[in-house]
Amino acid sequence: MEDNVPSREDSGDPGVSGAAGAAGAARGGSAPDHVARIQAEWARERPDVDVTPQGVFGRLHRLAALLTEQLCVVYRRYGLSEGEFDVLAALRRAGDPFERAPGELAAFTMVTTGAMTKRVDRLEREGLVTRRRAADDGRGRVVALTPAGRDLIDQAFTEHMRNERRLLDDLGPHEAAQLQALLTTWLGRVESPHDAPSP
Repeated sequence: MEDNVPSREDSGDPGVSGAAGAAGAARGGSAPDHVARIQAEWARERPDVDVTPQGVFGRLHRLAALLTEQLCVVYRRYGLSEGEFDVLAALRRAGDPFERAPGELAAFTMVTTGAMTKRVDRLEREGLVTRRRAADDGRGRVVALTPAGRDLIDQAFTEHMRNERRLLDDLGPHEAAQLQALLTTWLGRVESPHDAPSP
């Protein structure tokens, strides 16, 4: 999986600028990372192929796996999966009366309606959400936070943001701002208007 979407053990592809980049990292006093080593091997075996993009994509995959595991520590502390946290968070930020249509929830969390139904079923069993008629349209059905669900997501979200701050503090303020700007630009070019959920 290391040359596509990596597993947790292998989460990543290549880095720097092929074999030369990996060697340059070593000369700079730090050993080449997992991604750079894979990239150097490919550059050696397939010098006819530009492996430079692996330095970006491999590290993105590796970071995503490592950071997601760190974020899930907080979710589990509150008895939630990552997907269940996303559902409660989407309902909470909707504002009073803290409800959304099932299809809207599925779009916000980028899952199928079937997967969303399973998440809502479990959260409903736990007393964190309820299904009811929409407050502004009695004909529609919505998923809404219960008081217990609102209390839980408020606590979990506060700790979640502290956790994200801890992880982001591995970068300096200027580095973090640069990274956010780059990611925003790239996402804006890659993501189609249909992919992005409406506010």
